[in-house]
Parts: sequence; C-alpha cells; structure tokens
Amino acid sequence: MQQPSQAPPVPFLERHEFLLRRLHSLSGIVPVGAYMVIHLLTNASVLDSAATFQRSVYAIHALGSVLPVVEWTFIFLPLLYHAIYGVLIVRGALPNSSTYKYTSNVRYTLQRATGMIAFVFIIWHVFHMHGWIHADWWEKGVAQPLYGGMFRPYNAASTGAEAMRISGIVPILYAIGVLSCVFHLANGIWTFGITWGLWVTPQTQRWATVACLVFGLALGAVSMGALSGFAFVVDVKKARDVEEKMYNAKVAAEEVAPNEHKRYHEPTAKESGKPAETAALPSPSPGPQP
Repeated sequence: MQQPSQAPPVPFLERHEFLLRRLHSLSGIVPVGAYMVIHLLTNASVLDSAATFQRSVYAIHALGSVLPVVEWTFIFLPLLYHAIYGVLIVRGALPNSSTYKYTSNVRYTLQRATGMIAFVFIIWHVFHMHGWIHADWWEKGVAQPLYGGMFRPYNAASTGAEAMRISGIVPILYAIGVLSCVFHLANGIWTFGITWGLWVTPQTQRWATVACLVFGLALGAVSMGALSGFAFVVDVKKARDVEEKMYNAKVAAEEVAPNEHKRYHEPTAKESGKPAETAALPSPSPGPQP
C-alpha cells in the first residue's frame, strides 16, 4: 500500500504572515514614523536660528551613553525590520494601477515605489551625515573621501549646511528622498487604519483620506522648510561662531563633556588637497606695505 506523501513544511514567513504584516504596519507608524516627524521638526528649527537648532541637538545628546541604546532599540532595529520586510512584500506584490484606474490602486503602487526610494535614501543619508561607522580608520579611509560623515553634533547647523552644499544635486536628492518618506508615512497611516480595522466604512475612509492628505502636506512643508534652511539660508561662518560659543559655555558649565569627535575641525593641508606650503602661509600683515 502506497504511503501518502507528506506535505512540505510551510515557510516561517507564510506561517506567521498575519503577525508579521501587522508588526510591519505598526512599526511604520510607531516608532519609525513618529521618529521621522520629530526628526523633521527638529531640523526645521534651523529656520529660526543656528542656536535654536543647536539647543535641540544638545537636548538629544544629553542622553549621553544611553543614546546609542535608544537609537538601536527605537529607531534602527524597527527601521531595519520595516524596510527588509517591506522589500519582501514588494517582491511578491502585483501592482494593478495600469488595469484599474482608481486612486487607491495608484496609491498602492506609489506606496511601494516610495518605500524603495526611502530605503535607498535613508541608507545614503545616514552615510552622508554620519558615515555609518564611528571609527577613525573608516572615517578617514572610506567616509571622508566619499563625502560621508559630514555632520558634527556640536556644530550642527554649520556642518549640516556644508553637507548640503557639496554639490548642486545633493538638495535635489534630499528633496526626492524626504518627500518619498513623507508620502510613504502619510499614505501608510491610511493603510494602517485599514489593516487594523480603524476605518472600514466608506465614510470613515473618506475622512481618513482627507486627514492623511492634510498631514502629508503639512509634514512635506516642514521637511522642505528644513531642507531650505540647510541648503540656502544658513550663514555657515556665523553659525559656526555661535556653535563654538555655545560649546565653550556648556563645557565651562560642565553640562557637556569635551568631545572632539562631535566637533568640526578644519581639514589639514593633506585632507584639503592644498600644498602644505600654501596652507602654512601666514595671513598678510595689515601694516603698511613697502
């Protein structure tokens, strides 16, 4: 008598799809989406002044040695899960906007497209501003030659502005990346409500659509304000003078421990590409000339 064939084991992702998809939906709102809103609002404070933005950065870094734990627990790990599982969803997705011309189907496609753009943008953004790895050999040998790790927390506005000005294409890339993140979050809030059964009737879905649209437009305006603050408004020299005064005052008051890694340093002659003789020349004397 022939034995019945044993069914192949169900893959882990399929067995737990219900839970994993809901965790993916939830992580996109809390904590990843919430962090993005706070991050953009903090960056937009540069529009007020370099000092205002610097105070916000000092408040974040006041966590000290706990900061990396907070970042990995509430930002990086949830973000990695949301991004990686999102890629798996996209790989199995079948966009239907070309067949069914409905707004929801267009949003379906845009949600996945902006998710992929946001994924690539965030990877580059973290490298561009923070360099990925805080080690001297990496920063000097890899990050700095590739214009990475340009942001310094204790010179926040000035280094942020310089990072945006290394090329005319950088603000454009940031605009595309940030607006993709904003759309992905705003539309993701709408899909979150569907996934979790918060708005299931046509009327509640219409209200949710309007609310998400208003939220997305407002957050988009905040993000572009922050971008313009770094790219076009900030006077770098004036901002750096303010930052140095604030740093010295906080060190003197023992509110901040001296940390040269978090401060901006003028590049050496070798790093700047200028001849050592030229870099070492003294400034012209203001006295009378022969």
